[in-house]
Order: sequence, then C-alpha cells, then structure tokens
Amino acid sequence: MSDSHHASAEAGRLTLAAIRAAEARIRGSIHRTPVLTSATLDEFARARLFLKCEHLQKGGAFKARGATNAVFSLAEDVARRGVVTHSSGNHAAALARAARLRGVPAYVVMPRGALAVKRDAAVRYGGELIECEPTLAAREATAAQVLERTGATLVHPYDDLRVMAGQGTTALELLDDLPDLDAILCPVGGGGQLSGIAVAAKSLKPSIRIVGVEPAAADDAARSLAAGRILPAGDPRTIADGLRTTLGTRPFAEIRAHVDAIVTVEEASIVAAMRLLWSVTKAVVEPSGAVAFAAVLEGRHAPFGERLAIVLSGGNFDPAAFDWSGRSLA
Repeated sequence: MSDSHHASAEAGRLTLAAIRAAEARIRGSIHRTPVLTSATLDEFARARLFLKCEHLQKGGAFKARGATNAVFSLAEDVARRGVVTHSSGNHAAALARAARLRGVPAYVVMPRGALAVKRDAAVRYGGELIECEPTLAAREATAAQVLERTGATLVHPYDDLRVMAGQGTTALELLDDLPDLDAILCPVGGGGQLSGIAVAAKSLKPSIRIVGVEPAAADDAARSLAAGRILPAGDPRTIADGLRTTLGTRPFAEIRAHVDAIVTVEEASIVAAMRLLWSVTKAVVEPSGAVAFAAVLEGRHAPFGERLAIVLSGGNFDPAAFDWSGRSLA
C-alpha cells in the first residue's frame, strides 16, 4: 500500500485502489451485470439511456457486491466467528449469501414487518434471522446483543468502507463498457452505492456527472447535501422501502466531495417507472431500484447530458402483493 493510499484509508475515505481491489476480490462471486438499451425508452427520455441491470445481480440487488467484498476482506480467524448485520432486506440476503460462500455464520437482524420476499431470501441463503422492533434504535441494540453473544463482526449495510468499495465496482463495469457516458443516475438511501459509484467514476472520468435520486417523501439526502451536514430521515413514508434509511457518515463524506446533484421524485413516478420498465423491457424492478428511471420520466435528467447510465439497483419485490396505485407505504 502506498503512503498516500494508506493515509487516505486511515482517514476513513474511499479510494479507487480499494474499489479496484474489491473488483478483483469479488469477481468470481458476483455477476458482471448487463447493460440494457431501448429505443422506445430513449424516445420517452429524449436521451440515450443505458440501464445497468443490478436487479439481475446475485440475490437480486447490487448489495451482493459490497457484502461479498466485506466478508472476503476478513482475516480467517475473524471470519470464522461470523458476521452480523441489521437490514430491512437486500443487504441481509447479500450478507447471508456471502457468508455461505465463505463457509461462516451470518446473523441477520431484521425489523418485524420487513417484506417477506426479502426476509425469506436471507433465510434461504442460510442466515440466522433475529427479529426486532421496526426502529433503527431497536435494530442497532439487537445487533449489539448478537455481537456480544457471538463475537462476530458487524458489516453495516452502507456505513462501511468495505461495503462502499464493493458497490463502487458497478461504476468500473459501466465505464469499461461505456467510456463516453455523460452521467450516472443512481438511487440513494444510506449512500453506500452512490458514494462508491461516485468515487470510482470521478476518479476514472472527472468530467462525468453523478446524480443521486431519492423519493420526495424521503428526501434526507437532498436536504443533507444542501445543508452540508447529515439531516435525519425522520419517518419517511415511501413505497421505496430500501431508501428509508438515513445517510451514513462515511458515504456522506464522499457524496459531498463527488456527487453533482441529488434530485427527488414523486411516488406516482416511481410506480410509473416500474410499469414502463416492465412493459417495455420486461425488467422486474423494485420501487427503490426504479427511482433513477423515475427521475428520467419526470425530466429531472435534462441538465446532466445525453448519454445517461441509469442504475436499476434491485428487483426484490412481490408484484402480486404490490399496491400499484402507489398509495401503499408497506
């Protein structure tokens, strides 16, 4: 490790070197996801769209990247004691899967009321499920109890440099496939994915624009970026269940340094984006995964260029149980 890289890591900042190391570490354990194009969607958008299909990732979401990097970064004696997380869904399943690949235990704290399709995935991958009350305080307290009992290692869903580095590998793939992109639009909840993508993309191509997208009903990232400090999410009421989290400290540092804008979208636009993705491309994308495309439907992308990568970050939801009116907050 160079002195400069070591200093950056010590300061708790993400580096391109860490993201490249993550790419090498996880290459055999995840999909290099395809990029989908559609002339029909281009006409809707009046732009060239390149859909990065993370809904086709292992476990059905981008979370496989960060969780796998975190688990395989651990020293053998540490990994043997297992890993713990608290998550409402996709990260829980991703961590359970990564732990199974490494042959170590995974303890997954999930709030009661988490979507069944996400809870079931975590169990299917071999995670030991521990339920708690649906508050962040309860999640953190329960995870602390599990850590005390097991001696396992906490892998936070997003406020973890190893997780952020893994998520950043999406941008390495995008710019390898499409070096002349003008912008990448990416959902933002806790900020792990947006921060990783921003560091990777801006390091490789400083002129590219990085845009975070979140529901207007959960706009803490936009408010935080404007204020220059993290403002809590409060009680966000959005169908995008994966984006109800408050920004993490480490992701926010990178978002402030590298993200050009954060835009918000309405609930009806998220549902419209899901419908259009399905009807035109046959892509089944969950609400959280569709927000970046929703920004295109609302015309929020216009300042960011002609060649736009849209991250479809996950596809884990039950279409039969979903309230397609857009009114459901479950």
